[in-house]
Amino acid sequence: MTSRAGEDFDAGRAAAEVAGLLAAPVPATGPTTDEGDPVTGAWTAVVGEGFRIVPLWEGPSLTGVYAPEWNDAVEAAERRPAEVAEALGGGWDPYRTVRLHVALLRWEAGAPVEPLFEALFAKDLYGDLVVWGPLAPGGRWIALTVGHSDGDAPPVLAALVSDRPITEPDDRDSPL
Repeated sequence: MTSRAGEDFDAGRAAAEVAGLLAAPVPATGPTTDEGDPVTGAWTAVVGEGFRIVPLWEGPSLTGVYAPEWNDAVEAAERRPAEVAEALGGGWDPYRTVRLHVALLRWEAGAPVEPLFEALFAKDLYGDLVVWGPLAPGGRWIALTVGHSDGDAPPVLAALVSDRPITEPDDRDSPL
């Protein structure tokens, strides 16, 4: 569960939070740690070496929801990054997609992956990344992703900031 459970999706609010991530603190070194609400235990952020990941929206539980309503709910969640990108406006450079399938296959096989990808997967954020960067000031990178861990779980829209380039893993070096 995220700290966003029960909130309605608001693309404008999410876009403002994404823009605010450009100034968010990220550690230069250190382990990956979860930050959570002290009362509910819901995750509010994941912070690691060079990055911060925050939930922007958590959809409703899909327990007891079946097709076609289930398909509609998942498709709507998968459109959220594009809605946030549109709300960010024309001042942002065009984004690009960073596919995560190679890193996910490596991680599932027990092979090492970058700490950023490991943190995403640990929060069930398996969706491809919508990435902008480097952005001024400071040359930071911003990304959005949607996660959906299983058929009943609510979809989650998350954003991240990184002080390092966010690049697609090279599948030529994959042991799989």
